[in-house]
Amino acid sequence: MRLARVWLAVSAAAIALVVGAMGPPVRTARAAQAVDVALVLAADVSRSINDGEFALQRRGYAAAIANPRVIEAIGAGPHSAIAVNFVEWAGDSEQKTVVDWMVIHNADDARKFAAALLEAPRSYVGRTAIGSAIDFSMGLLGESGFDAERRVIDVSGDGTSNQGRPVTEARDAALDAGVTINGLAIFNKTAAEQGGYLARHTNPPGGLAQYYHDNVIGGPGSFVLPIDDFNSFEQAMVRKLITEIAAATPREGDQRGAM
Repeated sequence: MRLARVWLAVSAAAIALVVGAMGPPVRTARAAQAVDVALVLAADVSRSINDGEFALQRRGYAAAIANPRVIEAIGAGPHSAIAVNFVEWAGDSEQKTVVDWMVIHNADDARKFAAALLEAPRSYVGRTAIGSAIDFSMGLLGESGFDAERRVIDVSGDGTSNQGRPVTEARDAALDAGVTINGLAIFNKTAAEQGGYLARHTNPPGGLAQYYHDNVIGGPGSFVLPIDDFNSFEQAMVRKLITEIAAATPREGDQRGAM
């Protein structure tokens, strides 16, 4: 019995020496998954957006991503797949991934993304740091690991940036990295009616769409889509997603902003 235990110990040691001599196990590199676009949906949830408006925005995103027209656009791409990450943002230190990267091929994938989005609580009620939101989104794109034909940050918001890194600096850094930034500028009627700073914040001189055009968006084919209120959010987002997925030319009414 004792001899058997000694033999087993010697055998184990010998095996260990052989394995050690062979070096660490060789890991086969896995190719990055190819997608037509890696898209960060960056949604403003700052304090100028009340709970009712937030609900319309959140439901609008969920319905748009699962819309049959959007699914059709995904299927028409060379890879028939997009990668999407949903972010909510407010102040300088307030950015959160609500739904992590998910590859969407079909309606089932889109419904899973939408369900995860609808289940999550609101992330913040803070100030408006668009530059910080862009920087956060850039980090997500850099770590995504997807082989994407295009990389896009889709910023939706109802006001000008009033905190954090200057938005134009963040935008320019993103453009230098080959990322396109598009915008959805929401006219907040409730905030405008309150007057004072909140009205100026949500409706700057020339309008919010012009502010986004001049300060936020950029890159090949970039555009800002203005909408009149949160009730039309879903329809606007469907139109916007189709344009971003297909890299099509926006229709009349959109403001182009290639830089």
